Amino acid sequence: MPVYLDHAATTPMSAEALATMTRELARTGNPSSLHSAGRRARRTVEDAREALAAAAGAHPSEVIFTSGGTEADNLAVKGLYWSRRAEDPARTRILCSAVEHHAVMDTVEWLERHEHAEVVWLPVDSTGAVELDAVRAEIERDADSIALITVMWANNEVGTLQPIPGIVELASRHGIPVHSDAVQAFGSVPVDFRASGLAAMSVSGHKLGGPVGVGALFLGRAVKLTPVQHGGGQERDVRSGTLDTPAIAAFAAAAERASMDLDREGKRLAALRDRLIAGVREAVPDAVLRGAEGSGRLPGNAHFTFPGCEGDSLLFLLDLAGVESSTGSACTAGVPRPSHVLLAMGLDEETARGAQRFSLGHSSVDADVDALLKALPDACQRARQAGMAGHESTIQTAGTVARRAAAGPA
Repeated sequence: MPVYLDHAATTPMSAEALATMTRELARTGNPSSLHSAGRRARRTVEDAREALAAAAGAHPSEVIFTSGGTEADNLAVKGLYWSRRAEDPARTRILCSAVEHHAVMDTVEWLERHEHAEVVWLPVDSTGAVELDAVRAEIERDADSIALITVMWANNEVGTLQPIPGIVELASRHGIPVHSDAVQAFGSVPVDFRASGLAAMSVSGHKLGGPVGVGALFLGRAVKLTPVQHGGGQERDVRSGTLDTPAIAAFAAAAERASMDLDREGKRLAALRDRLIAGVREAVPDAVLRGAEGSGRLPGNAHFTFPGCEGDSLLFLLDLAGVESSTGSACTAGVPRPSHVLLAMGLDEETARGAQRFSLGHSSVDADVDALLKALPDACQRARQAGMAGHESTIQTAGTVARRAAAGPA
């Protein structure tokens, strides 16, 4: 069996989630129907809503079920922007971190192109954390023009935890809503929606042991949000569409399990991660760990750059050796391109293209780390011999644009 070290992309379903989904798939009933089967499905959905709310520190009415994290991000960012702009046409600025997942970044860029939004890309430091001074400066420059701020809870590539409390504190003084993509954080680190002060928070089922195709947007009860899609008026008339009862029930089962084991599992994965990091540094001494150290990063995330290695080459060589990992970067039309996250952190293109992400999850064990450390030296040597592929030399990303703008004219 291959060794799976790509839990940040998706993680296997937990036993509880699989059993719940299997049971529910054998049943029928639309939760909006009034007959017995419909009422039973509705009870299942509402029980799941309560369980998910409890796991995230929210009220059940604040849980809006979606098809996943991408839909939840789109709903939050577009919905908040449209609602805030409708109240005051001057509110056209969106403050967004330069290291967001494309579900947020591409949504923000779409609003810029089609809905007259002015996007401010918030810079990050060398670990990938948003700089609070930049947030403060943008708010002080013109708070009344800001429609929303969106910053992820934890970065999906380098695992860095973002200063969400500080951002919310700065924004709340001016009544500015803050959205956070917590897809990577929920189920891995403590997440409390009520205590966070966020207006909206996106999560996804398949990152914590639930099925693919289900997620949720946590939305404050007093927060106004313009719907992205219209129909039957389900989910507070915010997200219309027939609810997927089996997937929702399985999502809740996975979230319950993750929340019950959060402290123990977090410590177990952090210890396994630290062992992996130490082993990689010993096996490949010039490998560089990217992201924050220790408790400042997700417990299951270890992200490295390997000098002289093409990330895709290293990925395929490890795959041939039975170890499945990720580069965390995009590949457009077959041309390797570095991660926008690493570029925003200040890395040059060649260094960024040598990235490899190893992410652990609930099924990870010591033997997985052993297998990686055994395969890595040879794979790295062969990747270096293969050299770096041709690439585009002047990549424009939110991070590079923000840095160049801050630097001023050359």
